[in-house]
Amino acid sequence: MTNQASLFEQQHEPSDVETLTLSTFAERAYLDYAVSVVKGRALPDVSDGQKPVQRRILYAMNELGLGPTAKPRKSAAVVGDVLGKLHPHGDQSVYDALVRMAQDFSLRYPLIDGQGNFGSRDGDGAAAMRYTEARLTPISRLLMDEIDMGTVDSQPNYDGSTTEPRTLPARLPMVLLNGASGIAVGLATEIPSHNLREVAAAAVAMIRNPKITHAELMTHIPGPDFPGGGQIITPASQIADMYAVGRGSMKVRARWKIEELARGQWQAVVHELPPGCSSQRVLEEIEELTNPKVKAGKKALLPEQLALKNTILGALDAVRDESGRDAPVRLVFEPKSKNVDQGEFMLMLLAHTSLESSAPINLVMIGGDGRPRQKGLSSILQEWIDYRFVTVRRRTEFKLGKVNDRIHILEGRETVLLNIDKVIAIIRNSDEPKAALIEEFRLSERQAEDILEIRLRQLARLEAIKIQQELAELRNEKEKLEDILENPSSMKRLIIREIEADAKQYGDDRRTIIEEAQRAVAEQKVIDEPVTVIVSEKGWVRARTGIGHDPAQFTFKAGDSLYKAFECRTIDHLLGIGDNGKVYSVPVNALPGSRGDGVPITTLVDLSGGV
Repeated sequence: MTNQASLFEQQHEPSDVETLTLSTFAERAYLDYAVSVVKGRALPDVSDGQKPVQRRILYAMNELGLGPTAKPRKSAAVVGDVLGKLHPHGDQSVYDALVRMAQDFSLRYPLIDGQGNFGSRDGDGAAAMRYTEARLTPISRLLMDEIDMGTVDSQPNYDGSTTEPRTLPARLPMVLLNGASGIAVGLATEIPSHNLREVAAAAVAMIRNPKITHAELMTHIPGPDFPGGGQIITPASQIADMYAVGRGSMKVRARWKIEELARGQWQAVVHELPPGCSSQRVLEEIEELTNPKVKAGKKALLPEQLALKNTILGALDAVRDESGRDAPVRLVFEPKSKNVDQGEFMLMLLAHTSLESSAPINLVMIGGDGRPRQKGLSSILQEWIDYRFVTVRRRTEFKLGKVNDRIHILEGRETVLLNIDKVIAIIRNSDEPKAALIEEFRLSERQAEDILEIRLRQLARLEAIKIQQELAELRNEKEKLEDILENPSSMKRLIIREIEADAKQYGDDRRTIIEEAQRAVAEQKVIDEPVTVIVSEKGWVRARTGIGHDPAQFTFKAGDSLYKAFECRTIDHLLGIGDNGKVYSVPVNALPGSRGDGVPITTLVDLSGGV
């Protein structure tokens, strides 16, 4: 039947129609979809560091006049403008992107100044777009100031009714400054944020020395600089290796201080958190540790859960979240006793909560060639520098065109300056004054049009000195612009000066410190002492402190009796052999005490595993 249908289609379809099998059509459609997601939604561009939705929001706000000094406007109006002209997707997706660009705990250098509730680091959502207001921040000028100087290419919007920039003329490598996170079809990106001064210094170093080594670049950019601070404990050599290939994972821990209280008491106060961590999350983890839930398929808590619970409760007395307006992060941990070792106390918290966690690095982005690639630090900086040189060249050519046009106009005015009466007579008496002026004074059409557009009173007041002064200034500016275009060293010096000026104006100190330290691994200390392990005939087990006990004193459930009493030590392990031939091991110190009848040994082991 299928063959007959294909034959019928071939006989009756026009010859210019392409026929495809379902598999070929599906393959093409999926590839088109994948490329659309990769380039149109999920990945930032190395040139300006923005995803399409972010770029469109910034461009729309700039077109609406919502600069840093403008009055904020309702976010709903911004979202509506973006949807109607540039981004035909869901309004919530656009608003979510706008909100993130306004959160100082999400972006190292926020690009939008939000007025109202824009969420919190604890996961609280922003208020509805009809309540919040937004405008651009001063640092957004790094992306928007040169947008009207012919610096970037434009492309039609989704319906061809207007145009939008393909990229923004970024004056600094924004892809490194604010980073990005996204998941596409078959690709994901996780670019951490970095310090503006450090990135600017690295860019200047590479412009001055294009053959700079990766090790030399790492002296300028030692690692990420997260919005929330924290401490990177991964060795510098490993960080350098990650940046060389563009992929890796580093350990980041919270920063804290010890506050001394009255009578020798103290408390630990966490004031900076790793990326992706929040005060609320830490409190939930503490709650799970101190009130563990029985795992699925088990009848009771596992020994590891009980031991960890006892460890936490034995050291931690209380935890409070005192975060607020004055202190964005303030988590207070009170120990059970002032005699608790402070180092071991914090080590326990770091090991069992997200106060120490991993921060992935996956430097995947759209390159200068339009293709998604995983890039190392050197490649990212070099591609941005190439883009910046092109941008500055186009900006200079644009300015030179404006200067030449103005010079041309003033030269025409200077030509007719001494013959104003004759010009007035030609305009009054000639049927075609434009052609007459061109013939009489050898003017261009552009110059003649300018003379004709000048009001009579302005024409009478043309002053030679002012025209000559402006011409001198313009010719001097023209000479400088031509030098920039013709002399590569002049353009290089200009770009370096601009980068250094931006770094001075917008730069700040590093927030995340980089100090190598050992990963927090909490070891439960077991006191080595004698103990008697009591096993019943029905497989119930418990431990009694000391040895030399009279077995007749042991009590059991009705119908049960003693199988064996083993005199050992708390550091030993109880081994049991199942009927499947596997050997199971249980630490003696994890066995329940002797006040009750104990617990079935099957609840202490994972019967799906074994040795």
